[in-house]
Amino acid sequence: MKVKIRGGTVDHGGPPLCETCRYATVARGRTLQEEVVFCGHMPFTDRRVRFAVTSCSDYSDRRHPSLYRMEEIAWVLRSDPSRKTIGFVNARDLEEDERHVLDE
Repeated sequence: MKVKIRGGTVDHGGPPLCETCRYATVARGRTLQEEVVFCGHMPFTDRRVRFAVTSCSDYSDRRHPSLYRMEEIAWVLRSDPSRKTIGFVNARDLEEDERHVLDE
């Protein structure tokens, strides 16, 4: 019988999540020991992270565009029945009431 354990042993081989998180500020010095990480999403006054993070509930990958950014660059397919035309319109060219905003 095979047993699969989820969330068991942490993989220590990969880079910390803070390296690619959009809420983190990472400052490095000349040596490996000279590194300071601040989390902009933590509700505490001291937002310094003193360990390598491998799992985070508020992680947001900065290598992928945010939902807001994707809505800004989206093209919307519009049709005009009176002119019998169909075409794409840039989302930022639409009026506010014509936009459909996705929930985060």
